[in-house]
Amino acid sequence: LYKDAPVIILDEPTAALDPIAESEVYQKYAELTDGKTSIYISHRLASTRFCDRIFFMDNHSIVEVGSHDELMRLGGRYAEMFEVQAHYYQEGVRGQDGEVAAG
Repeated sequence: LYKDAPVIILDEPTAALDPIAESEVYQKYAELTDGKTSIYISHRLASTRFCDRIFFMDNHSIVEVGSHDELMRLGGRYAEMFEVQAHYYQEGVRGQDGEVAAG
């Protein structure tokens, strides 16, 4: 993001970051790409919430297109995968006894 390019492409830019740093990257990315064309590639569907348009791919093909809210209302593969990932992260912060883990 150091160059003022007309199109910006980021491929899994937050893969090695913790959730707090990841959130900071999303906020900065949204600021830096305002009014520009940007392509954001990620397997973490929570990171797509800030995207205007999401192209959800399955087996090398685009199978759903829309905003996060539109795709969630559709209830298709995107919504299914989003819920699976959200559940995984929610379970990841809880211990066996159901209490939230502190770090």
